[in-house]
Amino acid sequence: MKSPISSSQIKNKAIELGFHKVGIASVNGLDSATERLQAWLDKSYQANLGWMANPKRQDLKRVMAEVESVICLALNYYTPHQHSDNPEIGKISRYGWGRDYHKVMAKKLKALANWLQNQKEGILARYYVDTGPVPEKVLAEQAGLGWIAKNGNLITREYGSWVFLGEVLTNLKLISDRPHTQHCGSCTRCLEACPTDAITEPFVIDANFCIAYHTIENRDAELPQSIKSNLKGWVAGCDICQDVCPWNQRFAQETDIVEFHPYPGNLTPKLTELAQISEQEWAQKFTASALRRIKPEMLRRNACANL
Repeated sequence: MKSPISSSQIKNKAIELGFHKVGIASVNGLDSATERLQAWLDKSYQANLGWMANPKRQDLKRVMAEVESVICLALNYYTPHQHSDNPEIGKISRYGWGRDYHKVMAKKLKALANWLQNQKEGILARYYVDTGPVPEKVLAEQAGLGWIAKNGNLITREYGSWVFLGEVLTNLKLISDRPHTQHCGSCTRCLEACPTDAITEPFVIDANFCIAYHTIENRDAELPQSIKSNLKGWVAGCDICQDVCPWNQRFAQETDIVEFHPYPGNLTPKLTELAQISEQEWAQKFTASALRRIKPEMLRRNACANL
């Protein structure tokens, strides 16, 4: 569908709604990314992340038949607080310190999608924030927001990799932005810092060895010994490969989104308390939190593994 509004108008509206970065990607030109995804799946690097094999992830037309363009958006979530090195304290990934990013991002995405559809009859807009079979990092790179780094995260020049990503799929034919270029250079700090060697080679992550995967997604009663012995205090996610990244160390800046600032107790939770957390305590402590994906028994397991 020919767009009644310009790409610049859409970008201006996105910034007005509070997004920190916005770019536009075409649905064409994703063939090489699809091939890389299939090669990754063929090695079973997805572990139990079954949704990564969803065929729709390799063809946006199967997600939304009418899609012509993707509006890619990013929110900076960094706060200057630091993880504790106290061995009695559990470490929670920065993404989970504050309010659930799905809720914060979805509210803004919905506003943008509604505004877009109100511009002219027949305009379609469907939004996602880590909630559907959409290759968000690939699209964000194609839209010029940043580049996919050697640790698999998307790095932006302005905020490093401390960003949440969201997308609005639309049937409008918009002018696409130029894909971002790669700027990791010869740096290998993330590969060297990963205690479990989950980054098997630059740009390739094996979830079977990833601390973040095991603390958030692994539902088994026990963690693998190779993970348990390398947790280093992590009970919810892992920021090691991001913390050592020069782009994050030099360019991270505090977010202006209040909801992303840490909830009390998320910065320095005691491992002994998490190891005994009850269903009721879990429900109260993690209200409106992305950490609700980590069920009480998993949190107890993770804490006990550290202890």
